[in-house]
Amino acid sequence: MAISVGDVKKLREKTGAGPVDCKKALEESSGDFSKAEKLLKEKGLAAVEKRADRATKEGKIFVKAENGMAAVAEITTETDFVAKNPEFIALGEKITRLMLEKQLSEADASLPGLVAELATKIGENMSLKRIKLIKAEPGEYLTHYIHGDGAIGVVVKLSADKPKVLQNPAVQDFAHNLALHIAAFSPIAVEASQLDPTFIQEQEEIFRKQMETDETLKGKPAQALENILKGKMKKYLAEICLLDQGYVKDDKLTVGQALGECGKKAGAVLKISGCEYFKVGQ
Repeated sequence: MAISVGDVKKLREKTGAGPVDCKKALEESSGDFSKAEKLLKEKGLAAVEKRADRATKEGKIFVKAENGMAAVAEITTETDFVAKNPEFIALGEKITRLMLEKQLSEADASLPGLVAELATKIGENMSLKRIKLIKAEPGEYLTHYIHGDGAIGVVVKLSADKPKVLQNPAVQDFAHNLALHIAAFSPIAVEASQLDPTFIQEQEEIFRKQMETDETLKGKPAQALENILKGKMKKYLAEICLLDQGYVKDDKLTVGQALGECGKKAGAVLKISGCEYFKVGQ
């Protein structure tokens, strides 16, 4: 009998077994879900279901880039030991390769199934937490960086008013250093204008509440308090906005100043057109 994709998906969601094994089990049981589930359990392929409630706090960020695209995948597991397993690493590389080949920006039915198959084989709960496909537009240069054993992954895009300079080794080296910087300082925006106004208002309220209980500020004029608040916000935004942070390679310069100097030497105006920061568990 013909087995539909919907039937395979339903059985896979219930058992955690791979799509190919689910289809075979349904065929062998003539479409009877109970019998198919029993077959999978007998073969040990449904064991993942028993582990589904176990926490997956370890894992890796995988990044593969080529042809102006970067595929990012976060795969989590229960233990650091499994996260270092060659088969686990090969799985992450396979998923990011498939993402590039098929230009997948969201997990399709096959990707979680690949994770479930390895989880069944190894005997530990795993999850494909997220994937993202990042594309460089014409006139952009894309680079990436993986920190340590894959706890952090960064993708950066640079653009220029003279795109030819993006082939300059010094500019590409700067882009790589930007990725290192982002991995170290995890900015949440390139510049303050990108932040949600509500987010900024909430942070101002937090500072106001803190100032109300600060005994050293009691009795100060309202204008003085507003100036102090502005100073606190300026310092805070400099900590979380990439262009205002002290540059990792020279903290006498902000990232924005270092970007300007690099562009000046290359003979163009450079811009950070995109940056993505990924950390396991976030």
